[in-house]
Amino acid sequence: MKDNIKKIVISTTSFAEYDNLPVELCKKRGYEVFFNPHKRKVKPEELIDLSRDAIGLIAGTEAISESVLTKLPHIKVISRCGSGIDNIDLDATKSLGIKVFNTPDAPTLAVAELTVGLMLNLLRKTCQMNSDTKNGIWQKRMGSLLYEKRVGIKGFGRIGRKVAELLKPFNCEIAYADPNVKDGLLGFKCLSLEDLLAWADIVTIHVGVGKKLIGEKEFKLLKKGTWLINTSRGGAVDESILYEYLRSGYLTGAAVDVFEDEPYIGPLKKLDNIILTPHIGSYAKEARIEMEKQAMENLLKGLKGINNEDTKARRKDSEGFVSAP
Repeated sequence: MKDNIKKIVISTTSFAEYDNLPVELCKKRGYEVFFNPHKRKVKPEELIDLSRDAIGLIAGTEAISESVLTKLPHIKVISRCGSGIDNIDLDATKSLGIKVFNTPDAPTLAVAELTVGLMLNLLRKTCQMNSDTKNGIWQKRMGSLLYEKRVGIKGFGRIGRKVAELLKPFNCEIAYADPNVKDGLLGFKCLSLEDLLAWADIVTIHVGVGKKLIGEKEFKLLKKGTWLINTSRGGAVDESILYEYLRSGYLTGAAVDVFEDEPYIGPLKKLDNIILTPHIGSYAKEARIEMEKQAMENLLKGLKGINNEDTKARRKDSEGFVSAP
């Protein structure tokens, strides 16, 4: 094994675009920084080629499986620039002695604000009329108020709770479905997912894993005219069934920021009652700067005192440390 490895790889697509301080901090510690040359989510083989001789990785949403990790023999720390870590095989990182960090707090407000913005946009059909007007069509489409709507929040963690907070001025009736949260948190009722879907006018999804939550059975529970929003994880909503429910008009509208395969090229692009955005939940400048700063601080914290033979067990702490050997 090589000694004194100083290569750090940053695989996200736009790191340090608005503030180079995290990179300068890394360089001051004697590390060489290498960026993602593809400017998109890297494929497994590209990540391997880029990181084969690196000791640290600041990761995006790319899949980091056991088969990838076993081909990165020098990696000691993975610092996820974002809150989700479901793209990383944590069992493999534990067995290989790789520490994993994330930045769970930094994107919260950005994703929550985007979610509420999408609600307003959907209900008032802003995107549709913007497109009409630019194409020479002067058509006034009748929208709906967000005020006093029933909003069902699937996943009541940091982001779900922030969405509920931002909706207070709209006097919405709010309920949530989350098996890990007790009933009555913040004064709202906790329902089963099935009851939440049948009850809500608007369903917004804020979960930390990409497993299928809204499939054929769940779509059948939604009321006719419901709006559906997913700014959490691609794969949480069955995209093919969503297409059919939107095409038929059973759902009034939807907004999706995350997809099973990105960039998204599927049939939802053909519909005018859905808003599609390219995974921009954290893409507010202030939030992005803070997230990148925390990701670099976590990486350097994890690397501090490490040499290439150091695999001592380290405890889980409360500062974004997710996994350790």
